[in-house]
Parts: sequence; structure tokens; C-alpha cells
Amino acid sequence: MFTPELLLLTLGVLVAAFLYSSVGHAGASGYIAVMSLLGLAPAVIKPTALILNIIVASIAAMQFHRAGHFSWNLFWPFALLAIPFAFIGGYIHLPTHLFQIVVGIVLLFSAARFLFTLQPDEVANPPARSISIAIGAGLGLLAGLTGTGGGIFLTPLLLLKRWARVKTSAAVSAMFILANSTAGLLGNYTSTRDLPALAFPLGIAAIIGGAAGSYLGANRLPQTAIKRLLAVVLLIAGTKLILT
Repeated sequence: MFTPELLLLTLGVLVAAFLYSSVGHAGASGYIAVMSLLGLAPAVIKPTALILNIIVASIAAMQFHRAGHFSWNLFWPFALLAIPFAFIGGYIHLPTHLFQIVVGIVLLFSAARFLFTLQPDEVANPPARSISIAIGAGLGLLAGLTGTGGGIFLTPLLLLKRWARVKTSAAVSAMFILANSTAGLLGNYTSTRDLPALAFPLGIAAIIGGAAGSYLGANRLPQTAIKRLLAVVLLIAGTKLILT
């Protein structure tokens, strides 16, 4: 890869890691968009995005957990079946264009809700464990198929259903992304027996952006600012899914 292309890719990863980690996400949708624009092959994009996801999600999960926002009781029912289904999704290679359009529209709708109807940071009753387990299985499969960690789907669901407060949603989503991305990468590697070398130098940019963004999100940014940033993240992710 030429130096200008590598520089653009590195800067794109840095910005995506910063923006996404501030809301407890790891940035897979942003990484995929940048790599797609620069013409990387799909076989390189998916595992690279998952590797970067693991790096940034680890940092974000640590920052939000350290700040006291993580809830194990909320996390584990969603993760229980999400992890094996993310492995399955990572193993499978399917044409997903129509599927991505549908998911993209859902994400854009969620973004509009956060931009124009900011709700107070209130919590109703959390979902029954059976509901969380079933939803987690579906989100895990989506995560593996799309090369993301599933947080882009889980966070808006937690907030729109008022199952968790903003920073708790971010903390749970970060850990959810870490678990699913690891399972998805293992599934992808089991299928391809290959890990792109490009992912490792890009990991440095991901570490810098992820550390800065997650620190601000966990400790400095107010709830309203995080919801606004989440809306931006959803807009990017939804547009990317529809256009690619």
C-alpha cells in the first residue's frame, strides 16, 4: 500500500476509534467504511475490523468499568448466546447487501430518535432474562455476519427501551462488543486460516483514539453529549451499511 493511502487509513482508524469509543463502541462500522473507500478486499476488511474492534473495545470496557458504570447482571444474559452465535456469523460468508440495507435503515431511524427526541436518562424495568438471551443470540449473529461487535445494535435498544442509563449502556455494550468480536474473529480465522498483517500497525492508531475517546466518554462527557455522539455514530454506521 502506498504511503498516502496508509496515512489516510491510519487517520481514519484514529478518528473512528475516538468517536465510537466515547459512546462505548469499538468502531467496526467506521473502520469498514474507511477500508471500503480505499478499496481493500472484503477478505481483509472483515478480520481487520474485528481485530481493531477487540483492541478498542478492551480499552473502552476497562475505562467504563473503572468509572463504575458496568452492570454484570444486565450484561451476561445478552452475552450468553451472543458469543457462540457471533462465532457462527464470523464463520459464515454470505452476500448480505439486502440485509445490510434493512439494518442500515433501522440504525438511521434510531439516530433520528436520538437527535430529535432526547429522552431523560431514566430506567424502566430491565428486560426478562429470557428476552435478553433471545435478543443476544440475534445480535451475536448480526455481529458475526457484519464484522462488527453488535454494540451498534445493542446500545440504541437499551436506551430506546429504557433498560439502562446512557453510561451503563455504553459500559455493557463495550463488553458485549469485546466478547462478540473475539468470537467472530475466531470464527473467521477458523474459516480462512488467515489474519491480515495490516491490522497490527493500524492497532496503534486504534489504541490512541480508543484510549482518548473512552476516557472522555466514561469520565467527562455529559449524558446529552453522549447521546448526540451516539446519533452521529449511528448515522455513519447506517449510511455505510446502506451504501456498501
